[in-house]
Amino acid sequence: MGRTRKLLIVSALYFAEGFPYGLVEQTFPIYFRVHGMSLMYLGFLSLLALPYALKFLWAPAVDFLSTRRHWIVASQFLMAGVLLLIIPVEPAEPDLFLWALMGAFAVLSATQDIAVDAYTIELLLPSEMGMANGFRQAAYRMALVLSGGFFIALGGWIGWRPMFFFASAVLVCCGMASLRLPRIDVRRPPLSPTSLIAPVKDLVLRRGIVPVVAFILLYKLGDLAMGPMVRPFWLAYGLGTTEIGLITGSVGVVSSIVGGLAGGLFMARFGIFHGLWFLGLWQAFSNLSYAWIAALPSGNNAMIYAASAIESFCGGLGSAAFLAFLMVICRKEFSATQYALLSALFRATGILAGSVSGIATNHVGYSLYFGFTFLLSLPAFVFLPHVRRWIPVDNNAANGIE
Repeated sequence: MGRTRKLLIVSALYFAEGFPYGLVEQTFPIYFRVHGMSLMYLGFLSLLALPYALKFLWAPAVDFLSTRRHWIVASQFLMAGVLLLIIPVEPAEPDLFLWALMGAFAVLSATQDIAVDAYTIELLLPSEMGMANGFRQAAYRMALVLSGGFFIALGGWIGWRPMFFFASAVLVCCGMASLRLPRIDVRRPPLSPTSLIAPVKDLVLRRGIVPVVAFILLYKLGDLAMGPMVRPFWLAYGLGTTEIGLITGSVGVVSSIVGGLAGGLFMARFGIFHGLWFLGLWQAFSNLSYAWIAALPSGNNAMIYAASAIESFCGGLGSAAFLAFLMVICRKEFSATQYALLSALFRATGILAGSVSGIATNHVGYSLYFGFTFLLSLPAFVFLPHVRRWIPVDNNAANGIE
């Protein structure tokens, strides 16, 4: 199969992956609040993020039962059905049935994530993962803009019921397209109690597992630690909701997409390892743009736009390299479980850093805190020599890991 066709497949799959997540994270809260849901119940919606954090628990089922294509198609069609079932249910006072529907939608979305990530790892050669991750990020971001931005506006323009019908139709179209995904034959051990722990055992027994895990925990730490404080800083700097909407809806999205694609092009030329350190340094230094601006008097909104563009672009560079690395170190026969586990690791450190970001900012101020997040990015680079040994040397060897 040609590289161009693979990139188109990856783009379509990650559009399909991002679309339901945008509904869960952005559209659902707006829909229910507009229809009178109390703040107490609205807070409970945050629990819908749990399946995405815990998806490694049922990832082995995707590894050992049926095929990746079947999981993808089933998840997409079932999510389309759940959206239609939500329409007639009273949103203001959610009953157990509505909570069950929303929970089922989140679980199905997380399950699609597992299967899409695993299918992508099986589809691509290591030499193709850098470029593919740039397209992956671009498609995912476009889906978030559509489902978490345009579809909210669509609900206001034509009504929320038609909006849910259109969202369901998008998922049906994704399912129809997924039925045509090329079949990939990967040998897996038969399902047994031993095979269920095989993906974890394979990772744990590899040479250099401790420094590689440390690298995974630390590589995005500075980026994730800064994220929760960026929007409060915008408000403190004097930006209004219109300006914030412009940054998040256009400047940030476009810069992140361009950064992801640029990162993919870089790795296609120089490889994943060089992408990790070179693009990772750009990712780290971009935090200093916010530290510098936070030390200056407020009132120059153009500087905020520039800092946001720089940070989003460089974050896209680093993410493209990091996600390509996570993919390339997974064995194809265990790709669902291993990728879910590895991605859960760095998200855990992000949650921890985010939970204390407000306390730290209150004590030292925005400028010093943003400068501190730059320092948080640096320890990961100490472990790069160990990381290099895990990256396949032979670009045609799918599992060339020591």
